[in-house]
Amino acid sequence: MKIKRMKRILAVAGLLLLAVIYLATFILGLTGKAETKDLLMACIVCTVIVPVLMYAMMMVAKILSREDDPSPPGDDTPQK
Repeated sequence: MKIKRMKRILAVAGLLLLAVIYLATFILGLTGKAETKDLLMACIVCTVIVPVLMYAMMMVAKILSREDDPSPPGDDTPQK
């Protein structure tokens, strides 16, 4: 149960972070100033990196939850 709650919290935090990054990318793209070019590029890179990191963290959580499961592989009986 703790893993599911952790996943949800991380998912919501990731969505909020992505929303802020998208908003910043949009605003920086509209300004078109020379000073904002580096910030715009950083936002675009983070748009790719943040979802990849979130996916990797979910995979690690899934693997760790399997290690805590005492049932042998292939045993599909639900645990209480």
